[in-house]
Amino acid sequence: MATKRRSTTTRTRTAPRDAPRDAPRDATLIVDISLLDHDGDYEEHVTFLGRDYRLLRIGTDGRVQEVQDLVRTWRARARAISITGLREVRASGKFEGDLDRVEALVDPAADVPVTAGDQLRDVLQEWAIRHVQNELPGYFNNARVVVLDGEEQARATRVIHEYTDNITTTDPLLLDLLQRVESVPVVGPAAGVGLWPVRQLPGRVQALLRAPGPVSQAYARRAAHDGDVIIATYQALMAFGLEELRGKTVITSAISGDRLSKLAQRDVDMVIDTTPQPFAVTVEDAVLEAMLRSIVEPGHRAENVFVEAIHAAGIEPRVLRPNGPRRKSRFAFVIHPLTQQQFQNVEPLRTLAKVTPGFVMDGIEKAMAYIPPFTYSHVTGISSPTGAEAEGWLITVGGTPKELLSHSPEFTYGQLLAAADTAKKLGAQVMGLGAFTKVVGDAGVTVAKRAPLPITTGNSYSASGALWAAHEALQRLGLIEMDGGRMRGKAMVVGATGSIGSVCARLLALAADELWMVSPESAKLLALQEDIKRDNPRAEIHVAARPGHHLSDMDVIVTATSGAGKRVLDIMQVKPGCVITDVARPLDLSPEDVAKRPDVLVVESGEIELPGDVQMKNIGLPKGVAYACLAETVVLALEGRYETFTVGRDIEWERVKEIYRLGLKHGMRLATISGVNGVYTNEDIDRIRRLAIERRAGWSPATAAAH
Repeated sequence: MATKRRSTTTRTRTAPRDAPRDAPRDATLIVDISLLDHDGDYEEHVTFLGRDYRLLRIGTDGRVQEVQDLVRTWRARARAISITGLREVRASGKFEGDLDRVEALVDPAADVPVTAGDQLRDVLQEWAIRHVQNELPGYFNNARVVVLDGEEQARATRVIHEYTDNITTTDPLLLDLLQRVESVPVVGPAAGVGLWPVRQLPGRVQALLRAPGPVSQAYARRAAHDGDVIIATYQALMAFGLEELRGKTVITSAISGDRLSKLAQRDVDMVIDTTPQPFAVTVEDAVLEAMLRSIVEPGHRAENVFVEAIHAAGIEPRVLRPNGPRRKSRFAFVIHPLTQQQFQNVEPLRTLAKVTPGFVMDGIEKAMAYIPPFTYSHVTGISSPTGAEAEGWLITVGGTPKELLSHSPEFTYGQLLAAADTAKKLGAQVMGLGAFTKVVGDAGVTVAKRAPLPITTGNSYSASGALWAAHEALQRLGLIEMDGGRMRGKAMVVGATGSIGSVCARLLALAADELWMVSPESAKLLALQEDIKRDNPRAEIHVAARPGHHLSDMDVIVTATSGAGKRVLDIMQVKPGCVITDVARPLDLSPEDVAKRPDVLVVESGEIELPGDVQMKNIGLPKGVAYACLAETVVLALEGRYETFTVGRDIEWERVKEIYRLGLKHGMRLATISGVNGVYTNEDIDRIRRLAIERRAGWSPATAAAH
């Protein structure tokens, strides 16, 4: 996205303001009269679109009368005149005289055009925003945008509103007059109507009212802290005293090297300079408009000339990264309580649950299913080795699996869509569905169609993580022969026709000598067997409606049902040393079942360690560790893939491989293997191996209960 320059520049000394230097032969003189200070004065000889130009900037330190005098002086000598700094001094209040008199000088259609750059500025602002959105798809989606000088940024605000509704203006006039404003979108005619009484005041009075005061400064700092994108002139950024801009994108104009350094010190991620800079000296958009107006022939529309000239010059908005290639994305993830006990994670239910009788808690469980979604945790500190960052929010709906199953799918859809609306307002660009919310109804398809942002169930990474964990557990136990990625043993998938189970079956058909697929959905089971055999004709695959006596032969078992706590297999029938990966939420195997078999390694699916110093409230896992479905949502955010990735009950094998590769790219790692009682230590693994070896000698399903 670097600017392609087709111009040359020769710098000379600054000319006296009342005595211009002799311009090079045939050079077109463009004079920029600025209401800002004269420290930025310059005189430049440049070549632009094959024409020679002499650019002269004259600062007036806010003296209106001097601007009037200079326009009169240079109108007889210049080909076009630009007036700059008008927005900046109006915002700061640092000028002498009546700004209305300066505005009266602007006449772009005159023989010697006098322009403030408004027409080209609108084109450049819109182009810059669309340019970035095209280059980085989804970049502005649902972004929390703060507009510091709202009325002056009307076009930029209107355009970015196409991608996000989360727009806040900190117009100092409105804030300091009203003393309180939550959000004032300034889009098109609404701004004009709302400010009509103010516009009847003298310009000097308006400027004094618009100068940032203590209320607007405090509000701006608060809004900027929570915002993702700030639209403002550089002077407005400084006037509002915004020091901490870490991770922000700033849309502004005419950014010099010195200004960029100062924004870098404030830890800005990206600066979008809406004004192309084709010369060695930094110019305002009004200067470019004056240059272009100098070549407009009578009878031609200026807009056509602007477009043709921009294309011919090969210039484009500048996308600057003062602190290197960084990108912060935003996600949301829906969680819900799996049991009544998890109500204790949220006040005031924590205290209530400790003293309330069981039958009352049953009533509370029913009532909780109806509460509106709310934000449980803000997640920060996720940082990829690529430099990408992500922040997110865990949004909870109140229903337990029991309650979700007792209602129609439409009830749960409504709760999830309400959560999606919350996610959108928070600025999320993609949302994941956790635990039972991705099982209800059509497994996310309907929600994805209706939601205001992309949806994923996370099942692609859940399937990948489950077998990742099983492979790690088998290697650590060391009881069966491993030939590279292939195990010399038998595997079973219980719940094989489900979203995660079917993918696990496909993977295990490649990785195991023999595979048993178990599901009560006979027709789907037979179709899945046929499909896998078509891709892998040598695979030995068996099907069954129930695990039955085949359990005793299995080296690896994956349970991926939607049984919501129902018993899906008899752990006493499993042979010693078997590895069981329980992907279901709620778990298919209870802690009581697991405790019966200390010679079996039961893994709670495959949790993922997120990269960075992750800050997140307790979700029942070690610090920095997330369920694979949550990790998939994070990976999509880090990759900038704001899309519906995994929905429905048929998971694409290519998606599983892709999310696994992307996870590795962004520093995702399989977390320490965990079970119902927490992390398995090396001592735990050794104890399970020792017991398994002892019991295998005389073991049979009939004698398992005796142990």
